[in-house]
Amino acid sequence: MEYFLTQLGIGVFAISGVLSAARTRLDIVSITLVGLLTALGGGTLRDIILDLPVFWLSDLTYFWVAVGASCFAFVGIRFILKLPPRLISYLDAAGIALISVQVIEKTLASGYGPTVAVVMGIVTGIAGGLFRDMVTQRPTLLLSRELYATPILVGCVVYLLLMALMSQAQARLLAMAIIFAQRSAIIHWQISIPLRLTLEIKPKP
Repeated sequence: MEYFLTQLGIGVFAISGVLSAARTRLDIVSITLVGLLTALGGGTLRDIILDLPVFWLSDLTYFWVAVGASCFAFVGIRFILKLPPRLISYLDAAGIALISVQVIEKTLASGYGPTVAVVMGIVTGIAGGLFRDMVTQRPTLLLSRELYATPILVGCVVYLLLMALMSQAQARLLAMAIIFAQRSAIIHWQISIPLRLTLEIKPKP
């Protein structure tokens, strides 16, 4: 079941990449590449940093799911646009919740400490979106006030703490719920970082 949910998350990430790229009027090959970058980019960067086998090279199902989802989005873009506007965002939140927790487990199992595990959870969660935004020439997540990385950070830290208090399965479910709940609240109420907590240095006239 968890493997299926992971593939679903990969597909959703790819579709979100296609939706972003659709505004730039690209052909199907370029669209698919953007979908692949969005879906696989974060995990690929993580595995390179940790000096681990790149996950989709070991199991090409991830690659083909991303390609299939990208092509589906290209062909069915009019149908997708008729769906509730926030549905993809909620599915994206669920995918992030699942994958972030899995990254913690993978990093710890590879012999790295909790700090590295949390950093890799954040990198995996946001890197695909950063690649997508750079390729499609949109303002990146890091240059916006959107609370995207914060729920991942909180969820990953909570997961590490919960692992000392309960079984891994229980800790995993609770951490996933916390990440998803935070992202859902942010999406629903359009919560962003208050201006007083941001930095802007205006050039002198």
